[in-house]
Amino acid sequence: MAVITVIIWGTTFISTKILINNGLSPVEIFFYRFLMAYLCIWFFTPKTLLSKSKKDEFLFVLLGLCGGSLYFVAENMALGITLASNVSLIICTAPLLTAFLSFIVYRKKEKPTKNLIYGSLLALVGVTLVIFNGSFVLQLNPLGDFLTVLAALSWAFYGLILRKMENNYPTLFITRKVFFYGIVTLLPIMYFQPIHFNKDILFRPSVILNLSFLGFIASMLCFFMWNTAVKKLGVVRTSNYIYVVPLVTLLTSSLVLEEQITKIAILGSICILLGVYMAERGINLQFIKNITQKRI
Repeated sequence: MAVITVIIWGTTFISTKILINNGLSPVEIFFYRFLMAYLCIWFFTPKTLLSKSKKDEFLFVLLGLCGGSLYFVAENMALGITLASNVSLIICTAPLLTAFLSFIVYRKKEKPTKNLIYGSLLALVGVTLVIFNGSFVLQLNPLGDFLTVLAALSWAFYGLILRKMENNYPTLFITRKVFFYGIVTLLPIMYFQPIHFNKDILFRPSVILNLSFLGFIASMLCFFMWNTAVKKLGVVRTSNYIYVVPLVTLLTSSLVLEEQITKIAILGSICILLGVYMAERGINLQFIKNITQKRI
């Protein structure tokens, strides 16, 4: 589920770009995709409205904020201020931030292993190579980079809060609450950036198709699968799959937008796959040593 999710998320930039080119703002795109996801998932979840306590309901508000409105708005605002490569690179620090925060909060239960640390660092190096794709241009923009760090921290906190809720509520119920409070916490932002219901834009076939993909597939289905993966694998292990997103983005941009893939990007892709494998499965160093000795 984690692999399928990151593959789908790696292709969403194409749909987002198409929708923006059609005249929709980032806030409108987020609102419509989460609204569609919420209306759809409502038919599959228990009709219980509230959680077991006020504390849990507050945590669901934080889930909707961290995994929804704050993350997407901060990321999209950063894209309008700083370089896309900066945003992509900083966002991919989310797994490292998740591991670090998880170790602080669950010091006894979530101690990171050497394989996890080395694998994460190797994958992050690969992400850097893939994002720059042979063109090493890094321009610092304090506001844009700060918003991107905020988005990465927001996603890390989403994973930690999700871990607290996963054993107390069904995954579908949690996912539905994330969509609901993602929309609710967007309302203050909508006061400054109101939604414009333009039928001429919304009823275009390309807009309907891409919004449906973002709402039903990339949001409803992927959030459910991601939340399920976190419950099965743990938040730290699941977060490492985020490193695969730039790799998928690179491949889809090459296929759809005909962007060139350089040797540097291929090397980065190999580093990502090896890093994720090392973090997930580990590498038996003694086994490698024995093979080397036999060959010698």
